[in-house]
Amino acid sequence: MAIDEKALQQVIDKDAIRELVLLYSRAIDRQDIDLLKDLYTEDATDTHGDSFDGSAEDYCKFIAGSFPYMPYSGHHICNHLIAVDGDEASGEVYALAYHLIPTREGGQEEDFMAVRYIDNYRRCADGKWRFSKRVVTYDFKVRRPFDGGGTLGQGDKDPSYSVCTQRLFQRGARA
Repeated sequence: MAIDEKALQQVIDKDAIRELVLLYSRAIDRQDIDLLKDLYTEDATDTHGDSFDGSAEDYCKFIAGSFPYMPYSGHHICNHLIAVDGDEASGEVYALAYHLIPTREGGQEEDFMAVRYIDNYRRCADGKWRFSKRVVTYDFKVRRPFDGGGTLGQGDKDPSYSVCTQRLFQRGARA
């Protein structure tokens, strides 16, 4: 049986793009701005619903400014449909996004959203796939008071850094 090289390359590319999307979640949830910056092309744009619309560079600055006020976020990827065409691709990612944010009264509230990331991806000169355009829809949003707990805001003390010692799990841009 002959191997279909084009089909094999599509599988490899789709897997690399899925990892890109998972790394985005990790960058946001572990508050790793250097990793986040590495996930976008230099000319990328990001439109996050009614929260942000502009260059990826400015989006990274916007997110970095929100980190001190967000002791927890969890971005959980669900469905991910990808179409690859050479060095460009598109995708639609369904996700559940949880955030713990401050209230005006000094408390905390849970911010839960069902979102879709509508993405364009590009393979860059270094061979890595990156976001060239990201549009986020907030399909469902709920805010409610938070009176819970957990391992919120661990930062560098998160056990994933010591238990998962491979480079993929360490802070910073991809190797």
